[in-house]
Amino acid sequence: MSPKESGVKPGRSATKQGAKAIKQVAQNKKAYHDFYILEKFEAGVELFGTEVKSVRNGNINLKDSFCAVKDGELFARGMHISPYEKGNIFNRDPLRPKRLLMHKREILRLYGRIKQDGLALIPLSVYFKDSRVKLEIGLARGKKLHDKREAAAERSSEREMERVKKMHNA
Repeated sequence: MSPKESGVKPGRSATKQGAKAIKQVAQNKKAYHDFYILEKFEAGVELFGTEVKSVRNGNINLKDSFCAVKDGELFARGMHISPYEKGNIFNRDPLRPKRLLMHKREILRLYGRIKQDGLALIPLSVYFKDSRVKLEIGLARGKKLHDKREAAAERSSEREMERVKKMHNA
């Protein structure tokens, strides 16, 4: 097949053409337990060099983190990035607020939804898209205790049905 037929320009690989390499680093499973996720957004994260190296090693914790809008800018708070072992004086505070990079109109729209509807912005996962660190944030509504119990009962009944189905098929 010639380069014209494959749609790839000569001298370029398929990965450089448009397919972005995504590598998941961390996920906030507790967010799915405590919140209903209504919408998901992607935001870039402003990090320093040693923080990026630490994230690459997987030393990041999203538990108990949240996003807040301050002065028209979006910040992730409570996101713990462990200090890089070889970073010496260049290491930053692990819990410092990290600025998230989104378009101004997206931030203002999210701010309006948070203030009006009583929703929260929760970090769901951190991943690398090519060489850039991205954060998936979710517009979320909190679950009540009875909702959590209901979801747990539903999961256990699904597991039970799968187990019974396997027993009958075997």
